[in-house]
Amino acid sequence: MDIIISNSSGKPIYEQITAQIKASILQGVLKEGDQLPSIRALANSLGVSVITTKRAYSDLEDQGFVHTVQGKGSFVSGGNKQMLREEQLRRIEGHLGNALEEAASAGIELAELHQILDALALD
Repeated sequence: MDIIISNSSGKPIYEQITAQIKASILQGVLKEGDQLPSIRALANSLGVSVITTKRAYSDLEDQGFVHTVQGKGSFVSGGNKQMLREEQLRRIEGHLGNALEEAASAGIELAELHQILDALALD
């Protein structure tokens, strides 16, 4: 699992970690039951504090993406596939909302935007 931290990003480091692990789960890179690196190991490999990685794992657990087994580690949860799908749909809706705003500001009609989307789908 590759996580890339950007110090120039406006996002806090724990949010960057959370987002990248969540994306790996949603994309199927991390599958149900896969064990995540220990909090300490991830902190060392990223050069961040243990508190930062603990916060990221805690957020992922609160959102239902991972579960922790005391003394064993953190694992990818698999019981809530619908929640994962809803998360993906929310992200897509956000991107499409941004595309609609950009199109409106450029004077692009909805029909033309549909054509662009259709053309992109064919690629």
